[in-house]
Amino acid sequence: MPSTTFRIGGDLPVGRLGFGAMHLPTEKPEDRPSAVAVARRAVDLGITLIDTAHMYGNGANEEVLAEALHPYPKDLLITTKVGVVRSDETGEWALNGRPDSLRAEVDQALRRLRVDRLELLQLHRIDPETPLADQLGTLRELRELRDAGKVGRIGLSEVTTAELAEAREVVDIASVQNRYNLTDREHEPVLAACEAAEIAFLPWRTVAWGKAGDRAEVAAVAAELDATPTQVCLAWLLDHSPVMLPIPGTSSIAHLEENVGAADLVLTPELRGRLDGVAGAA
Repeated sequence: MPSTTFRIGGDLPVGRLGFGAMHLPTEKPEDRPSAVAVARRAVDLGITLIDTAHMYGNGANEEVLAEALHPYPKDLLITTKVGVVRSDETGEWALNGRPDSLRAEVDQALRRLRVDRLELLQLHRIDPETPLADQLGTLRELRELRDAGKVGRIGLSEVTTAELAEAREVVDIASVQNRYNLTDREHEPVLAACEAAEIAFLPWRTVAWGKAGDRAEVAAVAAELDATPTQVCLAWLLDHSPVMLPIPGTSSIAHLEENVGAADLVLTPELRGRLDGVAGAA
């Protein structure tokens, strides 16, 4: 059976099945109690890795996590992402990898999450308008922030193997967050690079928009295990690689509990082989 824990950066232990907070509702005040309840239930169920970002609600997602969970349990890691900002004039979102912008986002995240240190900070995207060398210089600046005590570990999101390799020449990379699921394995080479370097791989869109049950083989395996197709897809991710840390998201406690149940599924080699053969976009 796959290990249930992983040490991010080699020294920060978390449970391998995490929670993506992106879908927690924050726009309407009447939705906030529901968002708080889901976040608290995640921790009650034993989740120790929660992923958020400045972009999720323009910081509101970070604030709702703080409202729900602060003061945080000692074993809980809340990781956030920076590098995408919203224009005050147009309201549109755009990538911004300039050092001054990233520093400001880090300070805002610290305030919203009510912490003095971000144990894992991830760059949401590499800014295409900034030369890659300059963007990597931004990561070097983030490394300097770490020395100042504001950031513990640095991760990347939606990167290629070449970008990951170049980034690692500048700064230690503790995690990579790329789109990946049973039917969408475009970033398999990136996953392989993470395995070789023991870098945590946090797949997002873990269940292909909830269409896993459309695949006959997935539905068949789910029936044999008395599980749901979603649980089968999450179990496959956990079984597929020891560095895989899925972060399925939801705004529903029922779906959250369903997702957490995937950690208890055991895939036999025969079932694993059948699922390995599932390919193509759902």
